[in-house]
Amino acid sequence: MSQPLNLENIAHQLDSENLRDRLLALVSLRDVPPEDAVPLIKKVLNDESLQVRSMAVFALGIKPTEECYPLLVNLLETDPDYGVRADAAGALGYLGDIRAFEPLVRAFYEDTDWLVRFSAAVSLGNLKDIRARDVLLAALNSNETILHQAAIAAIGEIKDIQSVDQILRFAQSEDWLVRQRLAEALGHLLTPKSFSALNYLIKDSHPQVAEAAKISLDRLQQQGIKS
Repeated sequence: MSQPLNLENIAHQLDSENLRDRLLALVSLRDVPPEDAVPLIKKVLNDESLQVRSMAVFALGIKPTEECYPLLVNLLETDPDYGVRADAAGALGYLGDIRAFEPLVRAFYEDTDWLVRFSAAVSLGNLKDIRARDVLLAALNSNETILHQAAIAAIGEIKDIQSVDQILRFAQSEDWLVRQRLAEALGHLLTPKSFSALNYLIKDSHPQVAEAAKISLDRLQQQGIKS
């Protein structure tokens, strides 16, 4: 039988000068209730190690308390490190608090780093709010292939049927991950056009794209789309 976690020991580990100790302490918090975990996570939000900071920020997204939302928004809007801002954007998606919609939209339009914009687009999909359409269409029209991937996936997540035509233009993208995201997204968009596009993508030269298209076709067929 495993020993109960000792919060004092974890707190002591988080104060250790040894990086491995601090990382292991954060890992051990996965079995700690949010109300006990968050005060400990806060101890290392400004750690000298970016690896520790990144893990701590992620932890705030999966240990929801009243404190997590304002902490993550503050990191997203003010942290000087783009990696931490991207982690905060991602954690807000995991948190699933609809209040994050506006901060994520601002981050997408105003942050200068592509990784932060990518994380914001992904998290807007996680929130499953149709209001994200305009932001996601802007991402489709960017010059960054990785933003195309995020936007296509998110359009599927928010089930934005109106944007099917906008994403279908990526069916012949040179980037196979874009085509895979398209195949996956179409499985959430119940329209005859999705069915037709998936019949095209199932013949894709990349096996992962073809497999994603097959899974999405099966999903649409179960929902009643036949042609």
